[in-house]
Amino acid sequence: MASAANRRGSVSKATAPLRWPGCVDWLEIGKMRTDLDHLPAAKRHELEAVVSILFDELEDALAGRKAPHRKAGRILKIILFGSYARGDWAADPVGGYFSDYDLLVVVNHDQLADVSEYWRQADDHLLREQTVSGRIRTPVNFIVHSLSDVNAQLRRGRPFFVDIAKDGIALYEAPDHPFDQPKRLSPEAALAEARASFDHWMPLAVHAQRIAEVSVQDGVARDAAFLLHQAAERLYHCTLLVLTLYSPKSHKLNVLRSQAESIAPLLIEAWPRDTRFAQRSFELLRRAYVDARYSPHYKITDEELAWLGERVTILQTLVRQVCEARLAEPLPDA
Repeated sequence: MASAANRRGSVSKATAPLRWPGCVDWLEIGKMRTDLDHLPAAKRHELEAVVSILFDELEDALAGRKAPHRKAGRILKIILFGSYARGDWAADPVGGYFSDYDLLVVVNHDQLADVSEYWRQADDHLLREQTVSGRIRTPVNFIVHSLSDVNAQLRRGRPFFVDIAKDGIALYEAPDHPFDQPKRLSPEAALAEARASFDHWMPLAVHAQRIAEVSVQDGVARDAAFLLHQAAERLYHCTLLVLTLYSPKSHKLNVLRSQAESIAPLLIEAWPRDTRFAQRSFELLRRAYVDARYSPHYKITDEELAWLGERVTILQTLVRQVCEARLAEPLPDA
């Protein structure tokens, strides 16, 4: 575990160690960790509040629903993963970089994993707690999957879910709903899947940025902002799929950025956080997926758009570096 000084000090820029599945220790998954002793008391209190909000908001979302899966809908597990579970979270006030909480919410029915239908209010509530009340100071990113889906991913040997099941910390766990034991995914199959993901997503990201540049030349700023969002989104999907064979079905750049930077800290360099201009510009990019297309009130300046174009170019370079290093890594001996 990283020392307290390292956890709260400057952010490491090195890419996290990457290994093909054949190199991991495939011990059987037993009882999940529940300890949070490595976290400061304030962080533990924040996580308690987050768990309470997730339960309350799902209960409100299900209220009055008559379909059987809705009436009986429930949370089975809430698992902390990523840097706060590992103990290497970052807090860099000078550079403006702070790690987010990453949570996996496991529910008892596939349809309850629909974020737009059941979890939008929870997302909004958590954001209000951070930006308005200040009760939760650390940003929260959560993904939702059914238990049957997680178990299917474990049986396929998906490293992302195997790592969560082995190393995550259960903030809540209903009894008698264990994870399945993972199956071995061959290094050859993992490499083939990772390479296919890179070959699919990288050209699409390059294309989106090229069309964004055309939109800038044509003076259509809102289209340029939307297309830069698409370029960044595709780059993050590329990173996550190449490195973990999993990426959430999300258009939220803050969620994708947090997960990608957690496993490939080199990508942090793409987005400075130390000025209001940088923070405002990224927020405009984040909002562009919806607002740049539909809101007449969405405005972005030439300066902000040019800066975003430069940062997406840097992100593309870093993603290519991280992914090509991963794909060039030798397979373990049979």
